[in-house]
Amino acid sequence: MFPSNVTIVEVGPRDGFQMEKTFIPTDLKVDIINTVAAAGVRVIEATSFVNPKVIPQMADSAEVLSRISRNASTHYTALIPNAKGAQRAIDAKCNSVRLVVCSTETYNQRNVGMSVAQSIAACDDIIRMTQAAGIGFEVIIALAFGCPFEGHVAEAVPVTIAHQLAAKGITSIGIADSIGTGNPVQVRRMMSRLRAELPHVHFSMHIHDTRGLGLANVFAALECGIDTFDSSIGGLGGCPIMVGGTGNVPTEDVVNLCEEIGIPTGIHIEGVCEASRKIQSFLGRALPSAILRSGTRRQLFKM
Repeated sequence: MFPSNVTIVEVGPRDGFQMEKTFIPTDLKVDIINTVAAAGVRVIEATSFVNPKVIPQMADSAEVLSRISRNASTHYTALIPNAKGAQRAIDAKCNSVRLVVCSTETYNQRNVGMSVAQSIAACDDIIRMTQAAGIGFEVIIALAFGCPFEGHVAEAVPVTIAHQLAAKGITSIGIADSIGTGNPVQVRRMMSRLRAELPHVHFSMHIHDTRGLGLANVFAALECGIDTFDSSIGGLGGCPIMVGGTGNVPTEDVVNLCEEIGIPTGIHIEGVCEASRKIQSFLGRALPSAILRSGTRRQLFKM
C-alpha cells in the first residue's frame, strides 16, 4: 500500500558534490542548498564531516553550514564517518547525523578502516553524543544488494545488520543500493521483510540508477509503504570505485513520479530544477535527470 505522503532527502550537496573533481565554490554550495530548501525540500544532507585530505570537496563543510539560510521547516543533516565527525556536525548545529555501515567487510574496511562489527559497535558512542545534543541519528546500510568487491550480497546480510542496529535502540535505518544492482523484486522482498520484522524502525531507501532501474525500485519501495527516499538534484553522484556507477535517482524525477501517482511531497518541482540547472551550468555538462531534460507531463500539456 502506498504511503500517504513522501519525504525526499536531498543528498546532492553531499553524495553528488563529493564525486566532482573540480572544487565547487562555497557560495554555489550555499546557494543550491538554499534553493532546494526554498523549493520545499524538508530534509537536506548538506555536507559530510570527513577528513578533507580524503575528500577535498568537503573541506568547507562547517562554513557551508554556518552560511546557509536556516529554514525553520527544513532539517539539515550531515554524513559522518565516526564519533569525531559527529562532534564536528554537532558543533556545526546539524539537526541530525548519518553514519554508513557497509554490508561487506572489504568495502567497510576500504571506507572507514574498520570491520562491520567495529562500525556497529562504534554506534554506541554516537548514540550517546547525539542524545546528549538532542539531535537525530540514522544509520545507512550500504551495498545492501551488491558490492563491487564481493559481488552479490545475500538479503540476510543487511537484514542481520538492521537487527543488530535496532537492538542498540536505533530507530532510523536507511537501506542503500549504493551501486545500483538491486531490482524491484529484491527491493519489494527486502523492504517488506524489514518492515515486518522490525515494525518499530523507520526505514528509508537510498537508490542509485546505474542500470536504469532507479525509479522502478522507488516504485517497488512505495508499494511496501516506504515513505522516505534519498535523491540527488539532476541525478548527481556515483560510486568512487564503480566503473559506470551513476548517482542517486534524480530528485525531480522522484518528485514527478510521486505526483503522477498521487502521492504528495510538498516540493515544487521547478524549484528543484532551478537548483539542478545551477550546478549543471557550473559543471558544463548535461545531468541525467529526465525531467530536467524533457519537463513534466503537466508542462508538456499545459495542464
